Amino acid sequence: MARPSFFGLLLIAPALTMIGALFLYPLGYSLAAAFTEPGGSLSLMHFQKAYELYSTDILFTLFIVIVSTILVALFSVAIAGILTLGETPWLVGALRQLYRWPLFIPFIVAAQCMRTFLAKNGLMNNALVALGVMEPIQATSFLDWRGIIITFVWKQVPFVTLMLAGAMASIDPATIEAGRNLGASRLRVLIELVLPQVAQTLLVGLVLSFVTMLSVLSVPMMVAGSQPTMLTVDMAFRINSYGDYATANALGVISYMIAGTVAWIYLRHNVKREAQA
Repeated sequence: MARPSFFGLLLIAPALTMIGALFLYPLGYSLAAAFTEPGGSLSLMHFQKAYELYSTDILFTLFIVIVSTILVALFSVAIAGILTLGETPWLVGALRQLYRWPLFIPFIVAAQCMRTFLAKNGLMNNALVALGVMEPIQATSFLDWRGIIITFVWKQVPFVTLMLAGAMASIDPATIEAGRNLGASRLRVLIELVLPQVAQTLLVGLVLSFVTMLSVLSVPMMVAGSQPTMLTVDMAFRINSYGDYATANALGVISYMIAGTVAWIYLRHNVKREAQA
């Protein structure tokens, strides 16, 4: 029995090494640095400094990520619903071909695209002026908190939609047909019949999107360079400008706590659902 166990450990050793070197060690180091003074004793001084300097940015980060997550949910449900229940072939076909494109674009490229699209003299405003929707003097820049949200939503909607559309496609068509035969509209079928069956998949996608958006540096740095900003930019600033790893680690621990709270809510929901089943 020892030989299979040894070879099993040998097979997973590279994966365990990667997890230890690239996740567990940095996590442990960050926690230790955040909770210790330069002398080595335990202290919350770095958290106090982080709160005094960046409390507004903590709230701003929560606002950006929560609003973006809500919008991602709404757009993803709408697109997946059209793909599943749509009766207009050209619209369904066009959406099926187009909605996945942002999946293959890195965040830093998406941020640069939005800088060109959302600027005061960018593509969006120029198109609206050319169509006569507004005058050139009315053009305004969206390179602020709105631009961050637009970029996050544009980038994450395809990911959640892909998961959701797959889950909806696995639903028994007879369920949908029964609702339609009883006179329910497509919107009512989507909300009352389809969504409850794919809610778990939607929740998984939103949790992953929340954590992803919380950790992105390039988008808030490139799309909105003004204050307030997100925690990732603050961490990079503390390290690059002051070499202040302790405060940056404290901000990182706060990010861990935010992400951990969302994960805890998700796990608690799963436990309750399994207990009811």
